[in-house]
Order: sequence, then structure tokens, then C-alpha cells
Amino acid sequence: MLDPAWQNPYSPSTAERHVNQHEVRKFALRRKLPQTIIVGVVTLALIIGVFAVAWLPAVGVVVALLYAWDLRRSLLKFEKSGESLGTAMLDQFDASGTTKDRQRLTTVLDRLVATFGVDSVSAFIVEDTGYNAALVPNGLGLSFFVTDALMRDFELIELEGVVAHCLARHRLGLLNRESVASVASISDAARRTLAGAGSAYRADEVAAAAIRYPLGLAGALHKCNRQTVPSTSFFVSPTFAKWRWIWFDIWSDRSEPDMSDLDDVELRARALEEW
Repeated sequence: MLDPAWQNPYSPSTAERHVNQHEVRKFALRRKLPQTIIVGVVTLALIIGVFAVAWLPAVGVVVALLYAWDLRRSLLKFEKSGESLGTAMLDQFDASGTTKDRQRLTTVLDRLVATFGVDSVSAFIVEDTGYNAALVPNGLGLSFFVTDALMRDFELIELEGVVAHCLARHRLGLLNRESVASVASISDAARRTLAGAGSAYRADEVAAAAIRYPLGLAGALHKCNRQTVPSTSFFVSPTFAKWRWIWFDIWSDRSEPDMSDLDDVELRARALEEW
């Protein structure tokens, strides 16, 4: 007998998407918690009349309303801060790619955006010697960035795996938390917490299930692991260190694999090969 509550583990559930989509607000609220407690204590003292002055409760109400307004404004600003990442990336890179590269990319994207239910994706091939790609918010739409090195050296089935992985992040509701983590003025540890450690591994699962060929994606990950990114590449720069969480190969500046890290490309590749 079929279980009506059964959920395919390789398909994002509504609850999983909900958690990812609300993580940015939860993170911002945690950062504001000490300040909120202080304001709450002061406001409560004013309202209950601790200081025995008749007009102070009214002041307490005003303080509470003003703080609530400012808190809501700051939360919305923080949540939307990642929307500028696509524009920042356009400024960071030079355009590149041959006509054949653009045709290959357009063909793969057109097929997969329908599979993943994604709209309004603009594609950009950018100049860099490192293998990488990213799907990022860009205003009301999305922008897909891929390096000309990846387009040149990856087989079509490997390119399909990379694109599917990036679209899977969108389907999982990860893009906003990853993009905000990239632009926020927070520590590296906080960036990792906000972006979600292990999220790349999870996106691989969803992508491989959607394209039904995990070995293509595994091949792309192996190529990323074997490459030594030159010092002239963006993917060893301080800016990449901040933006890493939105990219396909999060640790392209890592010299040796870390098999204890679910986001490591070699570990991800081996996991896909065991399917």
C-alpha cells in the first residue's frame, strides 16, 4: 500500500524551501536580538510606570512603535541586499565566449529552466581561467554566469550538470540566503552559517535526480578538483572569498580536498558516483 505522506528525498519539499527562504530573516533577527531585548526592557519599564511619571507610558508606546518600524525596515533592507549581486558581478568580469559557446549554453539553459520551473534567466559567459558558474539574483530576474574556461573544457553533459546544479539551488530556495551571505558585512563563519553549510551537496542531489545522469555532474566536479586555479583568476581573490557561497565550486581556492566538508567538490563527485 502506498504511503500518502511519502516524500521523494531528491525533490525539495515545501518545508525545506520554506526553511531556506526564511533563513535570512531569522539570521537578521538573531543579530538584532540583544538590541531588541534592551529596547523591550526599557519600553516595558516606561509603560508599567516604574518611574511613576504620568506621561512616561505614552513615551514607552512611541518608543516601541518606532523601534518596530525601524526593525522592519532594517530586516527588509537586509533581505533585499543580495539583489544587487548580479550587477556587481557584471562589473567584476569581462564578457567572453565564442558564438558556439553561447549556442551551447542557450540550448542547455532553455531546456533546463523548463525542467526546474525557472523564469527570467539572463546568461553571461565571462573571461576567467577558473572553472566555475553561478546563478544569482539580479533585480527582479536572475543572471547565470559561467567562465569561458568551463565552456571550453567541459563536455555538454558536464555543462548540463553544472547548470542543473545552479538551478537546483533556486528550486531549493537557497539563492537569497547565499547572495545575502556574499554581500553582508559579517564574518566568514557567519557567512557560512547564513549560506548553509552542505547546501551544495544537497543541490547536487536535486540536480542529478532532475537530469537523471549523476555521472555528468560528477565529471564536472572532478574537473574542478583537478584544476589548479592560477593566481590571476578571480577565484583566488579576496572578493571571491566573500562571494564563494553562490558559486558552483565554493572552494576553488582550496589546494587539497577536504573530505570532511560536504561542499568539497571531490567529496560531492564521489557521492554522485555511488548512486
